[in-house]
Amino acid sequence: MAKNVALVTGGMGGLGTAICKALADDGWRVAVNCLPDFPPAVEWVAKTKADGYNFFVAEADVTNYDQCGAMVKKIEAEFGQIDCLVNNAGITRDAVFRKMTKDQWDAVLSTNLDSVFNVTSPILPLMAERGFGRVINISSVNGVKGQFGQANYSAAKAGLLGVTKALAQEVAKKGVTVNAVAPGYVGTEMVLAIKEDVREQILATVPVGRFGKPEEIADLCVFLASDKAGYITGATININGGLHMV
Repeated sequence: MAKNVALVTGGMGGLGTAICKALADDGWRVAVNCLPDFPPAVEWVAKTKADGYNFFVAEADVTNYDQCGAMVKKIEAEFGQIDCLVNNAGITRDAVFRKMTKDQWDAVLSTNLDSVFNVTSPILPLMAERGFGRVINISSVNGVKGQFGQANYSAAKAGLLGVTKALAQEVAKKGVTVNAVAPGYVGTEMVLAIKEDVREQILATVPVGRFGKPEEIADLCVFLASDKAGYITGATININGGLHMV
């Protein structure tokens, strides 16, 4: 299979950057989604170019259906056909449920779950028509097991697992696979910014005794995007250092 374009939503975060680089290293041409007029974008592009990468920046608010459709049309017209989609965009707005606001609930469900519909909807029919495609949804260990203080996040990430299984059945005969990756705690800047005593408490719950590396999640995505993973679809692959075994 000739590698064409891979689109990564939320591609400028810690995990997103690792996924973008790993796909590019494997021969994909990578379109990186970010918000319109995203302040860190200029610096991110300069840094990745200095590292030898030339990504196509694809602006769109993933909570906005029309913007996502326009983004896909722009990528296909100016950069190439999208053969791989990594739905990675996500945010947290943590609070115990009795104190959680409607805005906190809506923001997380919109960004983490509705976005998957908004971005995948214009892409999946194109993949099915061409007879090949890879959709990889980034879920979370907390979508598998739930997490105190994250009812919104856990609900959204669990929802991704249901979407993955349903879509996989719909396009299996079209040469398109749909899978979910459920990472545990990964050593991104966001996690490493947690207070040291809290980090130590988290690490004590992880059997392998360390945080995951963004590159480990990224390498799994590269495998799922490859021809070698053509018989894997509708799967949730847990990569969490033994934090939750299913």
